[in-house]
Amino acid sequence: MAHTADDMMARPAGKSWWRTNQRRLAPWLFLAPGVFMFMLYVIYPIISSIWLSFYDWDGLGAKTWLGLDNYRELFADDNFYTSLWNNVIWLVFFMLAVPAGLFMAIFLNQTVTGIRIYKSLFFFPFVISQVVVGLIFSWFYAPNFGLLYKLIEWATGTGIAFLAEPQYVTYALVAAGLWPQIAYCMILYLTGLNNVSPDQVEAARLDGAKGWKMLWFVILPQLRPATFIAIVVTVIGALRSFDIVSIMTDGGPFGSSRVLSFYMYEQALSEYGYRMGYGAAIAVILFAIMMVFITGFIWKMVRDESGV
Repeated sequence: MAHTADDMMARPAGKSWWRTNQRRLAPWLFLAPGVFMFMLYVIYPIISSIWLSFYDWDGLGAKTWLGLDNYRELFADDNFYTSLWNNVIWLVFFMLAVPAGLFMAIFLNQTVTGIRIYKSLFFFPFVISQVVVGLIFSWFYAPNFGLLYKLIEWATGTGIAFLAEPQYVTYALVAAGLWPQIAYCMILYLTGLNNVSPDQVEAARLDGAKGWKMLWFVILPQLRPATFIAIVVTVIGALRSFDIVSIMTDGGPFGSSRVLSFYMYEQALSEYGYRMGYGAAIAVILFAIMMVFITGFIWKMVRDESGV
């Protein structure tokens, strides 16, 4: 009774408990559906995948506990290291999408006649499906009739079948993936350029800043949020990179173009696999690599924002 009396004394007269705590609780009520969906469709599958990676399971029968055996086998698997190295290549060259998207956005951020048509043309790769992108580049690289093959044949006398050569195939796939990724980064930077303070730009011009100095000291600091999102999305795109590989080469030739996401599918769900636990172990490694990069970017951004 004493506790109830204290609560009544602390509460303004004539107001219910809800009215008193409404402003404190309302944000949590609005967040609750999103938090529930995030826990159900993101956190729970992550935990389930980690747990599954300790089992041998074909997807239908009983599970057999293996402990760390899946990971021991994985770290002795040459195909895993091939896939991991290809992901490194994807990651290194995919980062070119960020500066390329920035310079395209700067070029398109003008008020000249016909600029909307140019924006539409540059935006087009982002709109079309990855499957369509894969088919377009498959024809572009195709021996005997592909445009690139014919150009190289005309220039050197001998064409190169990029998708059939193990030393070239991964770089050819990265080039195909870069096309829509550059368009996506361009959109992010175009949005960011619309929020650049014209007062700061004008003040920098009065101080004599122009060209690279204007870009480096005035424009880029204001584009930091767009840069952060572009880098994170590009890293995720480089590490998953399943669609292009599946459509253009199906992991070939001789497994030389596999990436971790495709190898995970191949082991867990394709006709070669049905090893759900082994596929889950690959997924856990891929998730850990993503988290290392994303956590590092978030930590750096927080430090920059706090001025530490």
